[in-house]
Amino acid sequence: MILEVSPDSSAVVRGAAATILYLHIGGGLVGIVSGAAALVMRKGGQPHRAVGNVFFVSMLIMATIGAVVSPFLPEPQWPNVFIAAFVVYLIATSWGTIRRKEGSVGGFEFGALVVAVSVAIVAILVGTLALRAPNGEIDGLDYRVAFGFGSVWTLVAIADFKLILRGRVSGAQRLVRHLWRMCVALLIAVVSLFLGQAQMFPPSVRGTGLLFVPAIAVIASLLFWLWRVRFAKRWLPATSLN
Repeated sequence: MILEVSPDSSAVVRGAAATILYLHIGGGLVGIVSGAAALVMRKGGQPHRAVGNVFFVSMLIMATIGAVVSPFLPEPQWPNVFIAAFVVYLIATSWGTIRRKEGSVGGFEFGALVVAVSVAIVAILVGTLALRAPNGEIDGLDYRVAFGFGSVWTLVAIADFKLILRGRVSGAQRLVRHLWRMCVALLIAVVSLFLGQAQMFPPSVRGTGLLFVPAIAVIASLLFWLWRVRFAKRWLPATSLN
């Protein structure tokens, strides 16, 4: 995300633009570091909860700024709006799941469902309009990308609906819901930095494939923890993410 401000703009405008940009970048960097730390820390302890809260706040700042600012850039970046909104949804529901009293659901889960359904409908409508456009896109948003976002949001809406129907989230299901949502949000941030902004790294690094390592590490960590939660029964009674 690049904020372009006219040289004739006031110092206040230039300062506000710089602050927004630094908050966006800083939030993403802190989110990546704190998310990685949360993955390797012993789960359930005070350090893990503290780092998790840092991850939640920093990612929320980064993604909210991205979602709000992207439509107003010199070239509107609508895909970034859907991606940033998805990150906000993931970290909010992940955090809410682990903060929620085990074995219960409430207004927060209903609200998450409403958001997921609403964004899915918007994405599908935008995709339909883009499909009818001469070049197959609207403001740079290709109809295939819009339908892809709509499909993803539909899947998470179905997951939220099933959770509400069950009327409870507990045990391994609760941990899995927390883990995959946190890790996918972290993965999006990692990919956005190391692959989406690859030009920031030296050519010697870009040509080695090292920029793929952080994303692979996040995916591997997610698979490991999902396996451990699902199948390592001896681990579950002794460890809690509360």
